[in-house]
Order: sequence, then structure tokens, then C-alpha cells
Amino acid sequence: MNGTLYIISAPSGAGKTSMISKLLESLSDAEMAVSHTTRQAREGEIDGKHYHFINADDFLNDVHENKFLEHANVFGNHYGTSKAAVDVLLEKGVDVILEIDWQGAQQVRELMPEAQSIFILPPSKTELERRLRGRGTDSDEVIAKRLGQSCDDIKHYDEFDYVVINDDFENSVKQLGSIFHANRATLEKQKQRNQVLLNELTA
Repeated sequence: MNGTLYIISAPSGAGKTSMISKLLESLSDAEMAVSHTTRQAREGEIDGKHYHFINADDFLNDVHENKFLEHANVFGNHYGTSKAAVDVLLEKGVDVILEIDWQGAQQVRELMPEAQSIFILPPSKTELERRLRGRGTDSDEVIAKRLGQSCDDIKHYDEFDYVVINDDFENSVKQLGSIFHANRATLEKQKQRNQVLLNELTA
């Protein structure tokens, strides 16, 4: 059985990363895609686990050869998701999660329209601002900029197949997980996984 590619996007402060981490604790046969980047590794980051660290020339050559499902330049550093690496996992029956923004999601859907996309929303703008301020690391100016960007990102929610509102963390993670479990129970997936049993039952 082939795995399913999932795109999960959200505005900054919606809790996307925390939700995915919690989901993966209990969801088998699912992995995060490991992105390639040209930035330097930070302390504690491991090549191949957190990112694949490569130089800019190699990255741009891969872009030229269309090796990425999506790629972007963020503050002078390149980031991208290898199509070959994702295909290997999907062929093993692993569901692959791409944690990317809505622009990256648009790129991926063009190449892999069968991908399932999920957008995570905060319960309100007030709560979104509270979460951004709760990090305690940014100035008022930076928070205002992040909030404005988040509000712009939210406008793209209707480009996605599913929307999860992160109002209660535990329940929201369960709802996110239910999307994966429901897709694994589709007729197509059950035929791939249990064809022998289906043949026996219908003989």
C-alpha cells in the first residue's frame, strides 16, 4: 500500500508544530519530510534528522533539475522538499507530512494533486495574538508584523481540503488524527492493504 502525502499549513501562532509532534507520538506509519536547506546548522541540529544541510550551488542545481516538490528563499536561505525522498517513503506505505506554508502547498499540489491538505486555524485573532506574545521572545514591533502576516496567511484557508480549528489542543490533535485514519479506511486504501481478505470474503 502506498502512503499518502499530507500538506499541513497554518499561520504563525496557530500551534501547527506542536499538534504535529503530538500526533506523531501515537500515529504509526507516518513521518515528517526532512527539508533541504542552505543555512548553517544550529547547535543541536543533526544533518538528515532536522534538515539536510547542503550548499547553495547544489541546492540551485537541484532546483534547475526539478528535484524539489517545493522550495523557497527565506531571509536569504533556501529551503526545499526533495521529491525523490518523499516518493521513497510513500512507496514504503508511509504517510508523509509536509509542514509548509500556503505558497509551498500551491507548488506541491501542482506536482502531486492527490496530496491531502490541512489548514490549522486559531480560534480567534485575540487568541492568536496572545499565543504570539506568549513566546516572550519578540518585541511589539515583531509581534505586530507576525500578526499581520498570520492574518494574510489565514485568507488562504479555503485552498485546503480540511480545516482544523485549534481551540482545545488535545481535541484538535484528535481531529487531526481522524483525518489520517479516515483516509486509511477509504475503499482504495483498503483494497491495497487487505485485498486477500476482501477476495476471501467475496468468494
